[in-house]
Amino acid sequence: MRKKFIIPTLLAVFPLSGQGAEQSTGFPIPQALAAEHMALHDVLGRAVKEAGPLGNAARNLEQVLHPHFQREEEIALPPLALLPRLARGEASADMAGVLRMTDQLEKEMPQMLAEHQKIVTALGAFRKAADMAGRHEYVEFADELALHAQNEEQVTYPAALLVGRYVKLVVKR
Repeated sequence: MRKKFIIPTLLAVFPLSGQGAEQSTGFPIPQALAAEHMALHDVLGRAVKEAGPLGNAARNLEQVLHPHFQREEEIALPPLALLPRLARGEASADMAGVLRMTDQLEKEMPQMLAEHQKIVTALGAFRKAADMAGRHEYVEFADELALHAQNEEQVTYPAALLVGRYVKLVVKR
């Protein structure tokens, strides 16, 4: 169900030919990942304005999700900006700045995964409230956010860690 929330927002916020969100690290978050986070926040931002149990559940979800997304945008997503260069064989010592982030991600991985469990718990309550309120768009959003967390655990975090490990090998040469 990704098309309902992500694609229209992506195209409105980020033209397809642009760059990712530039971070103070000097490594831009890949455009697709930055746009996906923005789109998820946009939908949740609408949900927190809802009244009753649905709004309460959305606010509880936002409380655990927002700081987690911020931390991802600091240490987990920027290293992925190097993937295209690394895939082209363009590894170089100037990439060493990414190691601070990937080393920190490795240290914080248990915490990041524990936060995912808290997010999934809050997400379950939000999904239930959305279902009870007959708000199918939020039920779909909850399913999408659960898939997003699974993608991070299975792809995003491991890829960021591999970027760091590969850059360490290049820097040692």
